[in-house]
Amino acid sequence: MTDLAEAAADCETVSVSVGDRVENVATVELHRPEARNALNAQLRSEFKQVFDAIPDSDVRAVVLTGAADTGAFVAGADVTELRERDMLEQREASKRPRVYEYVDECPMPVIARINGHALGGGCELIQAADIRIAHTDAKFGQPEINLGIMPGGGGTQRLPRLVGEGHAMRLILTGDLIDATEAADIGLVDEVHDDDAFDERVYEIAASIAEKSPAALELAKKAVRASSRMDLEAGIEYEAELFAQLFATGDKDEGIDAFLEDREPEWASE
Repeated sequence: MTDLAEAAADCETVSVSVGDRVENVATVELHRPEARNALNAQLRSEFKQVFDAIPDSDVRAVVLTGAADTGAFVAGADVTELRERDMLEQREASKRPRVYEYVDECPMPVIARINGHALGGGCELIQAADIRIAHTDAKFGQPEINLGIMPGGGGTQRLPRLVGEGHAMRLILTGDLIDATEAADIGLVDEVHDDDAFDERVYEIAASIAEKSPAALELAKKAVRASSRMDLEAGIEYEAELFAQLFATGDKDEGIDAFLEDREPEWASE
């Protein structure tokens, strides 16, 4: 198993703690306070370094957040870097996998703990997460249009799937920001909480996930992701295949036996 703390040991803008709040849950904090966690080349590189290590760890869920002293989740891309690129350089920088794909394709469920502004690339990063829990003070938006550009980290594709084409068009074409309440109303985030309940709820969800079979979590995530990327018939076939694959694991028998024997399961795929 990979030690995630070691994977992040030489990182300056990303830190990892495992099991501090919940066993088998990693908290990945972004820490670039002078730029409100704007995604520059260093942060992106260190982010990928950490997420590369997650599949080989014993983690079952990931909480992704901004560090407490940054005042933001991610305030966007680093505009100074964008200003220096021409078309060919940006095309190279846009080659996948980017940080958004690392979140999307992480085999473990990723919970976005949105502790502050999630704008531009930050809003696209939460769109790639599996569950989005926002603090009441958080703000959201795709303000790229104000800079003469457009979302380039998946926002034109993921955002309509979450909130519908009309709301996505409004946010992308106006560049307007919305508060956490409106974000929840349109489906951009799943829940909104104040200081008293925010962390409690984030880690309550993480704990519930971390109790489950790692194999089942991974395939269930794949199946749900497929629902917005396949037509219905293909998606149902894909779901049935993933469901059948779980019958080749020891977890299927253990889960059913534990249920019948009224005890906690001990997953073989840990």
